[in-house]
Amino acid sequence: MVKNSDLSHDNLRAAQMIQSGQGQAAAIDRGAGIWESRGIGNSYLITTPDGNVIVNAGTLADARRGKMLFDAVSDAPVRAIILTQSHANQYGGLEVFKTPANEVIAHRLYPMERASADALFPHYRRGSARIFGGITGKTEELLPTIDIPVDRLVGDKGYAFDLGGRRFEILWTPGGETRSAVIIWLPHDKTAIVGNLFGPLFGNHPNLNTMRGDRPRSAMEFISSVQTLRALHPEKILTGHAEIVGEAHIQAETKRIIDAVQWVHDCTAEGMNAGIDLQTLMRTVTTPPHLTLTEEYGKIAWNVRAIWHEYTGWFDPARGTTELYGVPVSSIGPALAELLGGAEVLAMRARDFVATGQPLQALHLLDLALAADAECDVAKRVKRDALLALDIMTGGQNLWERRWIASEIAALKLPNE
Repeated sequence: MVKNSDLSHDNLRAAQMIQSGQGQAAAIDRGAGIWESRGIGNSYLITTPDGNVIVNAGTLADARRGKMLFDAVSDAPVRAIILTQSHANQYGGLEVFKTPANEVIAHRLYPMERASADALFPHYRRGSARIFGGITGKTEELLPTIDIPVDRLVGDKGYAFDLGGRRFEILWTPGGETRSAVIIWLPHDKTAIVGNLFGPLFGNHPNLNTMRGDRPRSAMEFISSVQTLRALHPEKILTGHAEIVGEAHIQAETKRIIDAVQWVHDCTAEGMNAGIDLQTLMRTVTTPPHLTLTEEYGKIAWNVRAIWHEYTGWFDPARGTTELYGVPVSSIGPALAELLGGAEVLAMRARDFVATGQPLQALHLLDLALAADAECDVAKRVKRDALLALDIMTGGQNLWERRWIASEIAALKLPNE
């Protein structure tokens, strides 16, 4: 039996970022009249002599706290609320800040993305609960109680306005988390507020296709959007969760991010042209040391798969004819177990794989064993051991991977030992 490991999210940087607003007692001064309220997605207050601008409302709970923090900074009216994308950690708290005297601004694709997300809400909610349950809080603390429409839709060429001597430029930057994503450029301050263009962790591989369920993102659109940011030569960028300072540092790091994603993209395309199958590419594509990014949120192997699917769709010829039909490999589990003498026989062979450091091979066998007997105690216990071994093998630092493994173990409903 593999020794139990800590599968909590407490030591995961991405989770710590998401929860960083808990207990915040004062808005963070980011200089030049820009103030930050932390949350599942950070909100920013930009003050001017003629009124203020909010960038991202946050979730409903975050907005209620954020408003108190911002009110302590300035009692001037909010003239505009800019949404950097169409996820709930940007729009959930709109009702807290919206008044007849201000306007909500978002990209033209925002209403379409909201509509498609609402249409598949039960599906997306299940996926989010499985990964983020216990991290982000209750659903009713995230989502609005009333829907606030957008007052001004920004086209692909962007939009700019002046308020109180400040210039606000809104630039379309798809490819990060949504196609409706924008960044806000403050040219007088050389500051860009970029939302989740880079995800929650700057310097991490982007997450081109989430396990919770969402529209896929494009590697090349992501690269183009980061190039849009680089062309501004910002001295400071404020992300959905962090502050990055220094023009030279920002230029160097964003170039490394672009080059790393381009490398993965090009290796995947070259492999496809060479006739290499998807799963081999997932195992073998890596970046050279000078292009190393962290993999605590996105991962190279997953991005290889996302790029493959973006260009060629869901069919993987290497998986053969059965890939074309809705009959999974697990459907032969009962027949195989019958031939070999029962689900426990398959589970015991899977245990050998765990013992030799091959948890994924073990999980393939265990899927068959549990398809034959969903209540096979031996199979369930070996599956727990295989999942724990997988967490150790992968390093346990990727939020999605760690939370998925934890949810799979919880679904086994084994007693604590």
